[in-house]
Amino acid sequence: MRRPFPARPAAGFSLLELLLVAALMATALALLGGAVASALPGQQLREASARLAAELRATRARALATGEHQAFALDPATRQWRSGPIEGEAHRRGELPSSLTLAATVAREAQPGPEVAAILFFADGSSTGGRIVLRREAAAWRIDVAWLTGAVRVERGAGAP
Repeated sequence: MRRPFPARPAAGFSLLELLLVAALMATALALLGGAVASALPGQQLREASARLAAELRATRARALATGEHQAFALDPATRQWRSGPIEGEAHRRGELPSSLTLAATVAREAQPGPEVAAILFFADGSSTGGRIVLRREAAAWRIDVAWLTGAVRVERGAGAP
């Protein structure tokens, strides 16, 4: 006579095992979500610093390529920037996220207005130089532009004033 049920248990998982795995996955996702959410503000700061440095480098490259002086102007109050010829229409414009604060140290002679900071790039690659510091809470990144070479460097921290 045959038994209606097999002698060994069927392969598979019990309901308790499935609930345990689901609880562990939910806990892991909650921890990962918290880590990702706390990293986003720092990522936004790094991204904005890199984008601003790239625009400064592009402005310098345009000065070298065209043989015309170029200006990169930044309004710290509105967080808007523009780059292009010293006289004339801007080639590029942009705006930094409102969650960031910034400060700029530039040559007084290069400032087009009382609240606008500008760095001039000359046809030989040199510049008026300057420093732009982007902040979000306690974190900061600085962008330094060398006056002699016009080289743009990005580093973490506000640096010495």
